[in-house]
Amino acid sequence: MTLFSRSHTATGWAVTSTVIGMTTSASVPTESEGAIRGGTVTDRLVEANGRYAAAFTDPGMDARPVLHVAVVACMDARLDLHAALGLELGDCHTIRNAGGVVTDDVIRSLTISQRKLGTRSIVLIHHTGCGLEAITEDFRTELEDEVGQRPAWAVESFRDVDQDVRQSMQRVRTSPFLVHTDDVRGFVFDVKTGLLREIDPA
Repeated sequence: MTLFSRSHTATGWAVTSTVIGMTTSASVPTESEGAIRGGTVTDRLVEANGRYAAAFTDPGMDARPVLHVAVVACMDARLDLHAALGLELGDCHTIRNAGGVVTDDVIRSLTISQRKLGTRSIVLIHHTGCGLEAITEDFRTELEDEVGQRPAWAVESFRDVDQDVRQSMQRVRTSPFLVHTDDVRGFVFDVKTGLLREIDPA
């Protein structure tokens, strides 16, 4: 994986890249392997951060996304959004949750993104084979039975991924808190091919 950073020079922005090795969930060691190597998965991440920080230089970037775009996507580990969309560090705001659905908290993040940090475009990305297609709102009842308290939030499960993208686009476009709703587009990412398929909002 290649990470990009920008630094400001007298003649403008300079872009540098750093190649780092990434593992997939399939290559994460088992519990016994982790014990042999000494430490948990979190320990490994902290160690990796130490190596990253040792070579880190402040890119001198502003908190405002360079491309003025916010991307809402599923939290699925198979989605490498920066690679899939050709994005670099600092280009966008990325908001991820289960299913990539537009919930109240997503509206909260988008509102801050637009009103305080200057984004104008919104890209919504669901994907094929989403876990939310395999569960129902009964999950909340199961949790209530187990812990004695019913979650206040909805599972937001769905059966038709295209229709759920349309619903998410509609929630964005009708939110009274968002000031830029003219450039809202929705897509389904195919986890087998890596391609985006745009969804007609009609």
